Amino acid sequence: MRLRQIALVGQDLAACEADIRAILGLDYAYDDPGVGKFGLRNAVFPIGETFLEVVSPKQEGTTAGRLLEKRGGDGGYMVILQVEDIKPARARIAAAGARVVEQADLQGGTVAMTHVHPRDVGGAILSVDYMHPWSRWEWGGPVWREHVRTDVSTGIVGAELQGADPFAMATRWGEVLGREVEAKGEYWRIALDDGGELRFVRADDGRGDGLGRFDVAVRDPMAVHAAAKARGRLAPDGDVILAGTRVRLVQA
Repeated sequence: MRLRQIALVGQDLAACEADIRAILGLDYAYDDPGVGKFGLRNAVFPIGETFLEVVSPKQEGTTAGRLLEKRGGDGGYMVILQVEDIKPARARIAAAGARVVEQADLQGGTVAMTHVHPRDVGGAILSVDYMHPWSRWEWGGPVWREHVRTDVSTGIVGAELQGADPFAMATRWGEVLGREVEAKGEYWRIALDDGGELRFVRADDGRGDGLGRFDVAVRDPMAVHAAAKARGRLAPDGDVILAGTRVRLVQA
């Protein structure tokens, strides 16, 4: 099980794209026509073997649009994990009593995904996906490997969910994923098999439950800080802000 993609929601997709390109040093984004059925537009950026997506509503009544209203602006939207076997992953979700809001098996079973209702885990939509071969990622588009740039950013390595009761949230995610939950001081952690992690912290920014932060490994954190500051996207505590979501920079 590995963290493969983080999705954010932004009202102004073009502005979010411009910030991501300039700050994280990325030069390609896939516009996935498949999200149109959800009333969305999107941009999916490859970062090494991981992906950063921004979705934006193009019509009224979307889940993403309701989230923008609920959380008072742009923010985190979805955590997508990749597993080697979808059947036991789905069995765990069912055994935990978590509702599935979207599920598909595509291309002869070589692509599969299951979206878990955010109210049944807390913090964000959870998607558990399967791809064969393991290196494949359908949501990045057919030519994403030709556009990978790692001179600035090398990968997404963590996601941080916040809530009023982070221990309860972490416990629920652990139950749904079949993973141990570790106490780490003032937060809780679920380790993933690629060295990545899911963290669960108390919400203290007035925005309620949500995907409040994710971690990106970068080669030169100071240079990325400078790029973020130049665009007005650097918080006083040193976090970069992309699509209303904090980014913790980790030395690659």
